[in-house]
Amino acid sequence: MRSLLVIHHPVPASERSGTDAKALLPEFILRSYGYKVHLARSEKQALARIMEADGTILHLPVAAIKSWSGTLDQQKRVPVLWWCSDHAASQSLEACEDDVTVDGLLFPTMKEHELHWTLHFSCKHFYEREQWHNERTQLLARIEERKWIDMAKGILCKMKNISESEAYDVLRRQAMNERKRMVDVATSIVKLYQLLQETGSGGAKKL
Repeated sequence: MRSLLVIHHPVPASERSGTDAKALLPEFILRSYGYKVHLARSEKQALARIMEADGTILHLPVAAIKSWSGTLDQQKRVPVLWWCSDHAASQSLEACEDDVTVDGLLFPTMKEHELHWTLHFSCKHFYEREQWHNERTQLLARIEERKWIDMAKGILCKMKNISESEAYDVLRRQAMNERKRMVDVATSIVKLYQLLQETGSGGAKKL
């Protein structure tokens, strides 16, 4: 990660200058270590600039991390790290039990090599998290497909007075003949059956 988006909590400039010295601000430290920094203080700025970033540094209270992460994920999924300054930490004392996900923590006192390795392992953690997220999404999709296929088999068994294995073969053959996925055929059968049931039509017997 060489290009980083830094997001500050939107507070008045007078308040910012009184809480963190310039030398301890994330953008100042990151730039001094050779990183390219995109700075954002509003959602509009963040959404526009995240496309150029390899990761996001959130310099804000823990309570705000979840909403910011959700907003940014819709635009681009990148590693998320929390910049734990004295000011950010003091504003987060009541958020210890909050359900937030970050890939790493950065501190203003970190030396260059410490910050580099934290970013490195945070990036690895992010990709492992992404792999788990993708696997979970695929598993849920397969469960959903299985649900539609099982429902369609049940309807075919009832309407045609056939066994489950025979109903499965009917679905498979129809999918092959129509060059569709089996789940798409199953979904069509279920929705048609439900429609006929709602209208009270006897056409369900023709499935």
